[in-house]
Amino acid sequence: MSAQAILICAAGLSAGLGLYAGKLARRFRLPSLIGYMLLGVTLGVSGLRLLDGQALESMAFITKVALGFVAFAIGSELSFAWLKKQGVGVIAIILTESFGAFLVVFAGVYFLTGNLPMAIMFAAVAPASAPAGTVSVIQEYRAKGPLTRILYAVVGFDDALAIFIYAFAAAIARSLLAADAGLAGGGGSELLLVAGKEIGVSLLIGLGCGFLYNALAPRLTKPAEVLVLTFGIVGVGVGLAEMFHGSLILSNMIVGLILANTRSEDTVRRVTSPLGGIMPLIFVLFFCLAGAHLDVSMLSRIGLVGVVYVVCRSVGLVGGSWLGASIGKMDRKIRNNVGLGILSQAGVAIGLALVAKEQFDAMGIPEAGRIGSELIVAITATSIIFEVVGPILTKIALSRTGEINRDETLVR
Repeated sequence: MSAQAILICAAGLSAGLGLYAGKLARRFRLPSLIGYMLLGVTLGVSGLRLLDGQALESMAFITKVALGFVAFAIGSELSFAWLKKQGVGVIAIILTESFGAFLVVFAGVYFLTGNLPMAIMFAAVAPASAPAGTVSVIQEYRAKGPLTRILYAVVGFDDALAIFIYAFAAAIARSLLAADAGLAGGGGSELLLVAGKEIGVSLLIGLGCGFLYNALAPRLTKPAEVLVLTFGIVGVGVGLAEMFHGSLILSNMIVGLILANTRSEDTVRRVTSPLGGIMPLIFVLFFCLAGAHLDVSMLSRIGLVGVVYVVCRSVGLVGGSWLGASIGKMDRKIRNNVGLGILSQAGVAIGLALVAKEQFDAMGIPEAGRIGSELIVAITATSIIFEVVGPILTKIALSRTGEINRDETLVR
């Protein structure tokens, strides 16, 4: 049997079984994506290994396209007029939850290890979130309301801020390690330039694709045609971001952002409504593949540093979100629940940890190599926890604020 035939069968099997795995999860009043991920774990590297190695690598484009659609969906919900009505609240939440996670993780890891560069690096990846988990829960339960829109904004913008925080923090950590080793400089400025380039490239791609999409999509009247065009634009955005080392999340979020802020609400709703027919399939495949990548044995290597990271990141995000919502004088329900909806963490954080390992290994300093290795192991292991717990807590938060149907609630 050819490799291509095996991949087609694997994709079909993932979609078909994923449907019923999601239904089973719903019977236990859990988000469907938990079922998708557990199916992926069963089929992947921690289970039957039907999805393994070359197969996962060959299907990686599915994950990237899925993230592109998630980013577009986020952007299409972010109206500047609505953000303006919220005053400083949303901006305050984004800043306080990101820097809150950074500061609390830094304090916790430094108190445990006494290692300043290591504490900085763990703190550097803490603000990064996984928007797919949050968006999947919102769309599955058709959540609507103030918290829902705030979550769209926070998970959409905080990854961009996380990249900048990481760049500055990693530059400082490398400089400290170089100084301790008696070397001149640490290449820190290089990281800042790379981060700036990534953001700049993403903006250019997003603006180009966004204005093209905004010119073409409203002219189409058939939902199927709009869906085809959306797929085309998102695909081009993902491809260009990969080609020129930009952020596919930021690029495609800008496409949706332009649509949301240059067209009427009715037009935006008409253009984005066809996505409802394809997003369930995208989420099934995305989370099944995400589960297939998870090496559950990594949990045994989490160590005390990993435990401290999980606790401190959770405290920093939840506490920081509460502080930001308080600064913005938001409703008590928002203050008490917004932090629960942003705990998911996976791809971006693991990507940053991989970049750190490569950069630290290249320094040729044993201590730098040790920190890089410990970072990637801990972040990969803790992402398993956050990817399972995060969506569940998102559903709890939306239930407590009354933004999903009462009979779907997990906790009242």
